[in-house]
Amino acid sequence: MRLDATSLHASLAEPVLGSIGFLNEITARYPDAVSFAPGAPHPDLLPDLAPERCFDRYLDRFLDHLVRDRGHTPDRARRLLLEYGPSRGLIGDLVAGALRRDHAVDVPEAAVVVTVGAQEAMFLTLRTLFGSRGDVLAVADPCFVGIRGAARLLDIDLVGVEETPFGLDLDALAARCRTARGTGRRVRACYVAPDFANPGGGRMPLEVRHRLLELAEREDFLVLEDNAYGFTAPPGTELPLLKALDRNRRVVHLGTFAKVCFPGARVGYVVADQEVVRPGSPGTLLADELAAAKSMVTVNTSPLCQAVIGGMLLEHGGSLIAMGRRKAELYQRNLTLLSEALDRHLAEGLPDGISWNRPEGGFFVRMTLPVPADTALLERSAAQYGVLWTPMAPFHLGSGGDHRLRLSCSYLDPAEIETGVARLAEFLRKEIR
Repeated sequence: MRLDATSLHASLAEPVLGSIGFLNEITARYPDAVSFAPGAPHPDLLPDLAPERCFDRYLDRFLDHLVRDRGHTPDRARRLLLEYGPSRGLIGDLVAGALRRDHAVDVPEAAVVVTVGAQEAMFLTLRTLFGSRGDVLAVADPCFVGIRGAARLLDIDLVGVEETPFGLDLDALAARCRTARGTGRRVRACYVAPDFANPGGGRMPLEVRHRLLELAEREDFLVLEDNAYGFTAPPGTELPLLKALDRNRRVVHLGTFAKVCFPGARVGYVVADQEVVRPGSPGTLLADELAAAKSMVTVNTSPLCQAVIGGMLLEHGGSLIAMGRRKAELYQRNLTLLSEALDRHLAEGLPDGISWNRPEGGFFVRMTLPVPADTALLERSAAQYGVLWTPMAPFHLGSGGDHRLRLSCSYLDPAEIETGVARLAEFLRKEIR
């Protein structure tokens, strides 16, 4: 049996769906290269994890609750962690408690759905919200490839909004809303990462956060907030989540435990407290609809993985901030080292047209070149100079990223950052004309 590629979904032929696989492949081919490509948690943070201990910690709490409050026998309660679980998850109460304690986000447990990573949270949210071909999703340009890929798989049209160092250009977003209305369509939702977005690195000031929520109310769209990197903010510079400022339930909050906790567990969550109204029926929460959709996608998030994450939360007093504190210190150190190394090694002798940004947090630095930063240039960088980076074209809706690359510092040690930037400097001086 041979299948004609044109008979498959058209999204599978688009570069955005193959970008992560390509980076994994080229990294495997050049194992001795210093790689600024992966935006993954640092491996030194993983040996400290104790999944068995955390599982036991959560199990004690879980058994106590089910035996005392619900009349289960201990054996029956323990067995529930080995069976299919509820689609909305087991640790929603801990997630809601952590958001309340750390971020003043006061939502009920029923508004939380525990997902297979933030990627499933995005997919379920888009599938549930976008019921009409006339609905479009607004995204920053550039934006995270995961949301682009999910939208494309679901045949949801995207409109790009220019990104500034202070987050989305809200005047441009308002213009996109007007343009959509003029063609009989509507911006149904806007995806934003307000703190140190991947890949742009921009951060949305408090005033802009308020203005975004006002615009959402005025133009009647939802805000999909992804806050994977907010925990890396330097101490004393923390800003409230959009969900903490949300007074009219305009914000659907997407979260993950991958960066602050345990990436291999693949546990994320979505907070969706919007009311869904059907004529003649009692209202439900958007979270209920997401859980129904999830029951047809992954059925449930692994109870064992949830138990491990739940135990980790309990060990840190139910606090996401406490859980991520040591990780944040490492990433702040690495970002500072990367910025200092770039300033030192690239201070002079560079061709014209090379520049980079200096974000205060997150994992990424964005660099602009006077030539296309494409896969051919990356191959030359890896093979001849032993340094890898990420082309930014897949992050852009148009051609705006053709001359940009992304440097990630999260996966590297200080010595690797220094060596990698020295190699990058040699590569830029010798290869860029």
